[in-house]
Amino acid sequence: MTAMSERAAQVFSEVQELLCSQLEALDGGAGFGRDAWERPGGGGGLTRVLADGAVIEKGAINFSRVEGEAPAKLKEHLQVEADTFFATGTSMIFHPVNPHAPTMHANVRYFEAGSTWWFGGGLDMTPYYLYEEDAAAFHRSIKEVCGRHEVADYPAWKRWCDEYFHLPHRGEARGVGGIFFDHISGDAEQLLAFMEDLGTNLLSAYLPILERRRDAAYTPEQERWQLQRRGRYVEFNLIHDRGTKFGLQTGGRTESIFVSLPARVRWDYMAEPAAGTPEHTLLSMVRGEPRAW
Repeated sequence: MTAMSERAAQVFSEVQELLCSQLEALDGGAGFGRDAWERPGGGGGLTRVLADGAVIEKGAINFSRVEGEAPAKLKEHLQVEADTFFATGTSMIFHPVNPHAPTMHANVRYFEAGSTWWFGGGLDMTPYYLYEEDAAAFHRSIKEVCGRHEVADYPAWKRWCDEYFHLPHRGEARGVGGIFFDHISGDAEQLLAFMEDLGTNLLSAYLPILERRRDAAYTPEQERWQLQRRGRYVEFNLIHDRGTKFGLQTGGRTESIFVSLPARVRWDYMAEPAAGTPEHTLLSMVRGEPRAW
C-alpha cells in the first residue's frame, strides 16, 4: 500500500457516508443499514442497503478496501505482474419505486498492484420513461464537474460510457449514458481531487430528477414495463459488467457484489410495446445512435 491508496480509501469512505445521508433525507421513509464485513485474505468493507423506502424500492451504497495476494485470474485479466494488490472504491445503485423516476448507478475506485495504479469510475442513468429534460440536466451536471478538472475528459468519457453500457445481445443501450473511465493514471494529486469532487457530487445530478418524478401517477401497466426494463439492467450486470467480474475474481463478498440487482424484475416473452406509445419512444432511443444530451 501507498499513501495514495490510504487517501483514496478515506475519500471513498467519506463519500459513502455523505451519499447515504443525502438519500435518506430525500426518501424520508427508510434508512440505510450497516453491514461490515471482512474479506478472507485481507481487507473488507461496509455494505449499506436501503429497502422498501417511500421513494427508493432498493438502494445500495457500498464501500470496500481489499488487499492481499493477487489471484491468477485477476493478474491475467488486468495484465499485471505484481503478486499483491490493493483496491478500494464506493459503488451505488438506486432503484426507485415510481416508474417515471430513473434508476441511477455510479462508482469511484482506485487500484494498485506493485508500481501499477489507476483510478476508474463513472455514472449512468437508466430511465423507464424518457424525459429529455431529465437526460439533459443529468449530463449537464456531470459536464460541470468534469469542467472543473484538467484531468477529466467529458466528451471522451461520455463516448466510452455509451460504448460500455450497451447490451450487444439486445442491440440496446442501458439508458441515457453518463460517463465511464477506467485505468486512468497520470497526476495522482489532480486525479484524486477530481475523484473527490465527482464522488461528493454524484447525487447532485440525480436527486433533482428523483424529486421531480417521485410522486407522478402511474398505472399497473407502467409498473409492469418498469419491471421488464429492470431485466435489461440485470442482464448487463450478470453478463458484461467489469465490476461484477472483478469482485468475483478477487474473492469478493457475493452478497455485496449482487446487491445492485433490483428486488423485483420481470422477463415477459416478446414484450414489445406498440408504436406511438411512451414505452416505444424509450425503446427507439436505446436502440438508436447515442445522443448528445
